[in-house]
Amino acid sequence: MARPTTEDDLHAFVDQTLDVRRKEEIAAYLDAHPDIAGRVAAYSRQRKLLKAGYAPIADEPIPPQLNLSRIIERQRRPSIATRWMAVAAAIVLLCMGGVGGWFLRNMTQPSEGIAALVEEASASYAVYAPDHQRPIEIKASDRDALVNWTTERLGRVVAIPDLSASGFRLMGGRVVATGHGPAAMFMYDDDHGTRLVILARRMAVDQNMPMARQTNGSLNGYAWADKGLGFSLVAPASPQRLHPLADEARRQTSPDI
Repeated sequence: MARPTTEDDLHAFVDQTLDVRRKEEIAAYLDAHPDIAGRVAAYSRQRKLLKAGYAPIADEPIPPQLNLSRIIERQRRPSIATRWMAVAAAIVLLCMGGVGGWFLRNMTQPSEGIAALVEEASASYAVYAPDHQRPIEIKASDRDALVNWTTERLGRVVAIPDLSASGFRLMGGRVVATGHGPAAMFMYDDDHGTRLVILARRMAVDQNMPMARQTNGSLNGYAWADKGLGFSLVAPASPQRLHPLADEARRQTSPDI
């Protein structure tokens, strides 16, 4: 019996870290699931863009003070301070060697907290909002199924804000993978070409945070956390327009605040 395909498998497929047999299994799975294949293709495009963006850094020559022969020579000296310097340089070299893989992934987002959640929401917007074929997995008309799916994957009930009174109708949503576990993504549209994304996931740190304005490139938004559940609302709109939307979303997702 074939092993089930997980989000980790999909990311490993993109990162080209699977063994030959597992790679063939995932390729067959993607052939049978074109919707997921499209998402994986988007991940691959992101990876290529990141690799191209950081290529000049990876190709820079190693500074003379980190030359391996000099490090070895310093290691032969009796000075304790010099030995510690060699150890530090070796660590730097090790870190530089990872530029092509996980180093690049870690450079794309902060390691923890609300800042990471904002980066993840912005990344989800960049991948799914421009998609006019299938930006969401489950439509708003099947709201109960969307609630059940996100609840099962996050292990907590995530309320889906109703922003229709503010001019944004719910299109639907999906579960997306992040560097900190699964997240629920809800997408909205104002029927005038502007889409809005709310990303919610469990928080290991910053578990209770007041709502704060955030900016990431062309996207503005607001983020907050309540009782271990974080939310980030982002859109290519002015903070003045998004602030009341964020207030309403927060009121519906965190009724005790």
